[in-house]
Amino acid sequence: MQTNPSTAVGAGTTFHVAQANYYYGSFLAVSNVNLDIPERKITAFIGPSGCGKSTVLRCFNRLNDLIPGAHVEGTIQYRGVDLYDKSVDATELRRRIGMVFQKPNPFPKSIYENIAFGARINGYKGDMDELVERSLRKAALWEEVKDKLKESGLSISGGQQQRLCIARAIAIEPEVLLMDEPCSALDPISTLRVEDLMHELKEQFTIVIVTHNMQQASRVSDMTAFYNAQATEKGGKQGYLVEYAPTQTIFNNPAQQATQDYVSGRFG
Repeated sequence: MQTNPSTAVGAGTTFHVAQANYYYGSFLAVSNVNLDIPERKITAFIGPSGCGKSTVLRCFNRLNDLIPGAHVEGTIQYRGVDLYDKSVDATELRRRIGMVFQKPNPFPKSIYENIAFGARINGYKGDMDELVERSLRKAALWEEVKDKLKESGLSISGGQQQRLCIARAIAIEPEVLLMDEPCSALDPISTLRVEDLMHELKEQFTIVIVTHNMQQASRVSDMTAFYNAQATEKGGKQGYLVEYAPTQTIFNNPAQQATQDYVSGRFG
C-alpha cells in the first residue's frame, strides 16, 4: 500500500471521510458520514447503542470486509489513498492500522510470544528481545511482567491483559490504533491506566476510540463525533453522524440539541 502525502486532503489528516454510507447487504446501517480524523490526536466516537460507532471504526481497517454483504459507498481515504481501491492490500492495511477490541483477547501463548508472534508473521528481522521489551514498555506493562515473560498471557489480570493486547498491536509498528470500547470490561483503576497510556501513545499514533463512557471521552479525546440512530420502517436502526467537533465544544457548547441531550444524560 503506497501513500503519497502530497495527495492528502489536508495537512495533519489521517482519515478523510466524505458522504460515506455503510451497508450490511441492502440495509443502510450508517448514513452520510463526513469527518476528518486528525493526525496524532485522540478522536472519540460516542452515542447510544446501535448508532454505528463500531461500524464506522471498523471501516478504517476494513474489518467489515469480513462480513458477507457489507460494503461502503462514498469516500474513505487514509492519508490521501482510497482505502477501498482495488490496489489496496487489506492485510497490509491492517498492519498499519492496529485494532484493540472490547474484551482483552491475548493469544493462549506466553506473554513474550504474544508480542513476538505477530512481529514474526510480519517478517520482523531485528532483535526480538528488544522489540518485546520496547513494546511492553510503551504499553506501561514491562515492570509488571518482566519476570514472568514465559507465563501465559491469560494468567495476568484483565487490565494487564488489555495492555498486553495494546503492546501486541504496537509491536508490529502500526501508524494508527483503533480501540473499540477498550475499557468496558475493566475496573476503574485499570481503566485509568489505559487512559493514561492513550495520552502517551498519541505522541506516536493517531488513535480513534469508541466509548460509551462520557467521562472517558471528555478525559482522553481531542475530537469527538456524536452518532445517533433513528428507527427504520422495518423496525431496525439506522445510524448517522449528528455532530463532530473539538471535545470541549461537544461537551460544553454543542451545536445540536440532540448532542446536548446525550452528553447531559437525557437519553442513551
